[in-house]
Amino acid sequence: MAIAILDTNDKASAPELEKLLLAGAHLGYGKSTRHPKMQGYIFGSRNNIEIFDLERTEECLVTAEEFLRGLGSAKKTVLWVGTKPAASVVIAAVAQKLNSPYVNERWLGGTLTNFKIIETRLNYWANLEKEKEAGGLDKYVKKEKMLKIVELRKLQRMLGGIKHLKFLPDALVIIDPKEEKTAYAEAKKKKIPVIGVLNTDCDPTGVVYPIPANDNSRSAIELILSRLAKAYEEGFCEKPAVTAVSAQL
Repeated sequence: MAIAILDTNDKASAPELEKLLLAGAHLGYGKSTRHPKMQGYIFGSRNNIEIFDLERTEECLVTAEEFLRGLGSAKKTVLWVGTKPAASVVIAAVAQKLNSPYVNERWLGGTLTNFKIIETRLNYWANLEKEKEAGGLDKYVKKEKMLKIVELRKLQRMLGGIKHLKFLPDALVIIDPKEEKTAYAEAKKKKIPVIGVLNTDCDPTGVVYPIPANDNSRSAIELILSRLAKAYEEGFCEKPAVTAVSAQL
């Protein structure tokens, strides 16, 4: 049945559909876990496993790419979020390549809704790092110095991905909004648009740019994130259009 997903009249999208299929993006969860509002994205089932309609997945992915391309062109900030094992390493790699903020460890409550507190912690961390680099930790007794070093490591682990985040992001890319429910809820509260990779158990309501796909497969996540990142980078690297006036100067 999965092969039938590639039966399409759109020859241009066929290679992309095949890549999604090979990455396992079509595989959902068992039928008993399906969220009713995901029905429209599902092709069928096999051995009680839901199969995504990859044509719908591709359509949604292209729409999300266009949105990210526009954000990149406008030099907007995108926060990449994914803490589950299949997503954590990939999220960090993609965001670091783009010099974008990310969260691939536990989401800290209030990151968006109480950003001033997060900003205070980031400033404290920056000052503590400066103190360490200047040799300022040597003034403490051995135990106190060790506590400061442990604190620095903890801050790096928890805040490292958003170290340079100075303002609220303009959009979030979330792998599995159901898993990242706090991040998703905060984004909704702050009216920040979300691009979400959703498995069959997710509620797509409120996800502005849903991408129905296997959010538990590292290969599928890598493929989808690479395309989203490429779109953002393409937009970011676009040269401003030369107007007739500037061309005459």
